[in-house]
Amino acid sequence: MRKYLILVICFILLSCSPVGKYQSLPEVRFWEKDIEKFEQLDKSEKYPDDAILFAGSSSIRLWTSLEEDMAPYHVIQRGYGGAKLSDFAVYAQRIFNPHKCKAIVIFVANDITGTGQDKSPEEVATLFRNVLRTIRKLHPATPVFWIEITPTVSRWKVWPEIQKANSLIKKICDNQKNIYFISTYYAFLTEKGLPNDELFRDDKLHLTEKGYAVWTEIIKKELNQDLK
Repeated sequence: MRKYLILVICFILLSCSPVGKYQSLPEVRFWEKDIEKFEQLDKSEKYPDDAILFAGSSSIRLWTSLEEDMAPYHVIQRGYGGAKLSDFAVYAQRIFNPHKCKAIVIFVANDITGTGQDKSPEEVATLFRNVLRTIRKLHPATPVFWIEITPTVSRWKVWPEIQKANSLIKKICDNQKNIYFISTYYAFLTEKGLPNDELFRDDKLHLTEKGYAVWTEIIKKELNQDLK
């Protein structure tokens, strides 16, 4: 009964929130099966209370060496397809609610891609605030880390807009306790200031093993520093 009441309250709050307009969209509902798979894992798997929850889009899902790369930290991996903050905000309650965790790490990078459906940097920042609001209701003091959206060849034409979104999100992180912005862009650019092809797969978007090695070094350094 209590669980049902919580779900009803969350539905009401969501309907009144800035993400309410997204919750019934087909491109948001498309990910329902992925979220259900997470919920099945939550029932069948046991995770230590000190695990770090990595959540977000396909770059998190495709990180096959995550557990090894983050050792000795324990991890929970919750990445799905082409997640956008507009659907991530809708599903955040279901992704984060079941878990006690030492920290939360988020990477979502598909809201600005160079198409007519792109959101403005300001809208991206608003959705990020909404995700944080949901997390804080569930995990009031848990450190949250946002991985900066990466510069890629496939989305280079909209890099200025992505940079602005990164900047707005960084300001949000800098002004809240236990919220950290992990800057990574510099490590993915060549001396000429262009995306480094060696770090990306043939699709010019997802990371290679070398790309994940770069992420590992930067992210782990940040975790070690802030999770003393």
